[in-house]
Amino acid sequence: MIRASIIGATGYAGVDLLRLLLNHREVSLAVLTSESYAGQPISQVYPHLRGHVDKVLIKMDNIELIAAESDVVFVALPHGHAMNVVPKFLAAGVKVIDFGADYRLHDRAVYEQWYKVTHTSPQLPAVYGLPELHREAIKQAALVANPGCYTTASILAVAPLLRAGLAEHDPIIVDAKSGVSGAGRGLSLNAHYPETTENVKAYNIGGHRHTPEIEQELSLAAGAEITISFTPHLMPMSRGILATCYLRLKAGATIEQITAAYQQAYGNEFFVRLLGAGQYPATKYVRGTNHCDLAWHVDARTNHVVVVSAIDNLMKGAAGQALQNMNILFGLPETEGLRFPALYP
Repeated sequence: MIRASIIGATGYAGVDLLRLLLNHREVSLAVLTSESYAGQPISQVYPHLRGHVDKVLIKMDNIELIAAESDVVFVALPHGHAMNVVPKFLAAGVKVIDFGADYRLHDRAVYEQWYKVTHTSPQLPAVYGLPELHREAIKQAALVANPGCYTTASILAVAPLLRAGLAEHDPIIVDAKSGVSGAGRGLSLNAHYPETTENVKAYNIGGHRHTPEIEQELSLAAGAEITISFTPHLMPMSRGILATCYLRLKAGATIEQITAAYQQAYGNEFFVRLLGAGQYPATKYVRGTNHCDLAWHVDARTNHVVVVSAIDNLMKGAAGQALQNMNILFGLPETEGLRFPALYP
């Protein structure tokens, strides 16, 4: 059995991961930490877990103890905090899957520019944990940087077109909508019910911290530096992301070539469902799953291709993808613990 621990188990992503680990046939729960709720059973913090897991939460101050009891540690902490504990787990021989941004960006200067934090361990060899793009590297990794939610939806949507050379590199526009759980569990006026219900609003236009992450991975796919225009929106729903991506087609590119590019990229992927040309993904159809639904439309009048991507931000955008990465690290089927349809309605 794989002994799995969660650092920061009481955030939304951490507790969703816990739900998945409980139903994984090859996992035993080791340690659950929380700085705010230490000493309490997690089922007291999250009553929906009663009778399923009543493990008492502890603080993460004893890294050596946690490492000794773990084969893999999931670190679900805010940016700037993971870098304080990840090197210690790696030194103890424990595999790490980090939910945060500390190891996603290859360029230390870019990280420090966008996150306003000095990186203390940029030398660690992290692998960007998007399996559909980096599966072989993940197999050999000790540290996996689990991608962000907006980034997963956007990269999966756009990368095949750039890799196939069917779309121009500029402009690339990503217009994305997210449920409020993406803001985390902490109290915030922006996520307050009266502020979000019956309301849609854009935020962080041109400045969202997932922007350099998307640009990094799309640049690798294109073999050239990519700059995007990214606008996130907050939606009155608890979970889900819908990303609508606009790219100008290269001369002569056809809908048949576009379809072939997506088939080549994801035709054998269980978690990426290709709805095909002219279809409409929706967050309802991926809710609670690790799926990404993709469809594409050619606007002949403007010579653009419009790609629509839907994921659950807490699943393929966080906990589900982390478990998919764990399965790869330990040589298990990627679908283990994740093979189920969406919650519906």
